[in-house]
Amino acid sequence: MNLILQALHDITSAQVQHLAALSGASHSEQTDARRWRLREAKPHKDIADYCFAHQIDYGFVPADKTLADFGLVVMDMDSTLISIECIDEIADMQGLKPEVAAITESAMRGEIDFAESLRRRVALLEGLDESALQRVYDERLKLNPGAEIMLASLKKHGIRTLLVSGGFLFFTERLKPRLGLDYTHANTLEIVGGKLTGRVLGKILDAQGKAEWLIKIRDELGLGPEQVIAMGDGANDLKMMAEAGISIAYHAKPVVRAQASYAFNFVGLDGLTRLFAR
Repeated sequence: MNLILQALHDITSAQVQHLAALSGASHSEQTDARRWRLREAKPHKDIADYCFAHQIDYGFVPADKTLADFGLVVMDMDSTLISIECIDEIADMQGLKPEVAAITESAMRGEIDFAESLRRRVALLEGLDESALQRVYDERLKLNPGAEIMLASLKKHGIRTLLVSGGFLFFTERLKPRLGLDYTHANTLEIVGGKLTGRVLGKILDAQGKAEWLIKIRDELGLGPEQVIAMGDGANDLKMMAEAGISIAYHAKPVVRAQASYAFNFVGLDGLTRLFAR
């Protein structure tokens, strides 16, 4: 196994030496100022705490594993591909962001059933003009750092992308052509007479729905679980992450970090590209 170290700052020689000693690495290679590869490394109970304290993201990667081994990357949208929770920003147009954000946080920690939490949050939006959705997209929606680098690298390797969100189709359908995503799926807000009704149309896409979409696209592409990477940040992503050979917790809640193959606590989405780089 190689122990890959990444950070947003220069990783010092002293830090590398300490981690090399803990992992029993045969030797270390600096690929750039903010990434190191420690060869023939082994897990050690102190590595996680040391790396977190020094704002270093780490991962044990098989020496022969590269991005070319994968065929599909499945991503959550809110707070994973993009930096906001869309429903919280929509609620801000109604002056209700604190109330809605509190429900969002509770759902992401796994304290409230997602479908019920979504119904409660959307109900608070009743009467809002649909133009608020476009304002959120134009004025507040930002990609998370490294998103475009990651997506360009996936495209270069012929890896398909699925954006599956417990958020709203309004946003996923705009991101799909903008970013060249292959597949997207999300929930649909009911709009009547130019106003949000406070209801979601059809079956709510929840944690199980996300997992089912991953399986659907995976099977259509003829891929095995080991050829799929899933990325998310909240409890609603855990079921789909469990269906993938590799799962990435991106700036995630503790419950997600604990169950993921790798956690990016500090680096951007391009950390995925760098994790499997030669």
